Amino acid sequence: MVSELLRVMELEVKAGVTTGRLDEIAEAFILSHGAIPAFKGYYGYPASICASVNEEVVHGIPGPRILREGDIAGIDVGVKLDGYYSDAARTFPVGRVDKQSQRLIDATREALEEGIAKAVEGNHLGDISWAVQSTAEKRGLSVVREYVGHGIGRHLHEEPQVPNFGPPNQGPPLVEGMALAIEPMLNLGGREVEVLKDGWTVVTKDRKRSGHFEQTVFVGKAYPEIVTA
Repeated sequence: MVSELLRVMELEVKAGVTTGRLDEIAEAFILSHGAIPAFKGYYGYPASICASVNEEVVHGIPGPRILREGDIAGIDVGVKLDGYYSDAARTFPVGRVDKQSQRLIDATREALEEGIAKAVEGNHLGDISWAVQSTAEKRGLSVVREYVGHGIGRHLHEEPQVPNFGPPNQGPPLVEGMALAIEPMLNLGGREVEVLKDGWTVVTKDRKRSGHFEQTVFVGKAYPEIVTA
């Protein structure tokens, strides 16, 4: 359901649409499938999706902001169904974007893929973290450190935290069946971030653009299963 919703979002992310309209579409989709928006009301969050545009890293609140040609929009969605949660995010180009923005999108997606590849039994949590960090830094991007991935299951956020930085071969061992939401947040500029006055929206301090990709993944014996692929 989450992956299908993100495909809907990809079609709807275009110049002229408001982030509030994207939220309306997503909420209608979730409810029509008999599920519950996981984010709405979570610690008081007011919407069903997070819509983070350009320099916004995560937790952007949908509203009257109009997407414009050349923007990038990180759309994070979560669903609760039959007592379990699933969570994923993508950063979409709005029409044609500049080369730096496309490089950011491609590299953040690649960092996620490299992190997921380490989600197999016998590895350690730090192997995921290092795969993300090393991929980002090879591409000349910085890694946000204040916000991390997480375990997921009967709660939206569970242990363990899944940082996007740190040395390999460290942290708890990965065991088949663990459910993790792996989510790199990479910046074109510095890694420093701050929260706006709304108490939710996280932006880069230097106001350079940020990318965000996320998948819910099951750790496997030989290879991971991407639930939200």
